[in-house]
Parts: sequence; structure tokens; C-alpha cells
Amino acid sequence: MYTFIIAIHAIACFILIAVILLQAGRGGGLSEMLSGGGGSQTIFGVRTPKFLTRATTAAAIVFLLTCISLTLISSRRGKSLLDQKKLTTEQQQEEKTSPGEPQPE
Repeated sequence: MYTFIIAIHAIACFILIAVILLQAGRGGGLSEMLSGGGGSQTIFGVRTPKFLTRATTAAAIVFLLTCISLTLISSRRGKSLLDQKKLTTEQQQEEKTSPGEPQPE
């Protein structure tokens, strides 16, 4: 589940970057550079089409939802890897000492 959400998050990041760069802002965008920079005409026409606006909104929503879900999953998942490593080494040490032997103090 965690890996699936990370994959969706990465895809949403790349889509969001691409869609934002394709939109022409005040100073132009990647779309103006690709069309030759002639006036305010872009490869999608004079105005930014509704598709790019909707794609930006959808990608931003997916990005935010995956950020929140990854945060929640990470907080419930447990402690850091170093803490987990300490726990496993302590458990191994406890298993090495048998219950009949006195434990060193």
C-alpha cells in the first residue's frame, strides 16, 4: 500500500510539473518556447485551454491527497529504522541468553 501511494505521488508530481510548464503565464511558459515565441499564441491556441486548467487542478488534488496519506501512514508505521535495528539486536541478545543461566548485571 505504501509503495503504491508513493508511485501515485511520483506520477502526480511529474504530471503537475509538466502541466504547469505547458501553461503560458505572464512571461510565457514552455508552450511559448515550443511554439517559437511568436506573440501570445501558444501551441494550444490563444488562451490556456480548459484541459490544462482542469489537469492542473486534478494533479494538485492528487498530490495533496497523497501527501496527507503518506504522512498518516508514516506516522502510524512506527519509529525510524535505527530504532527498529536496536530492537532487533536487543531481541537477539535476549534469545542468546537461556532462561536457566543467570544474566550478567
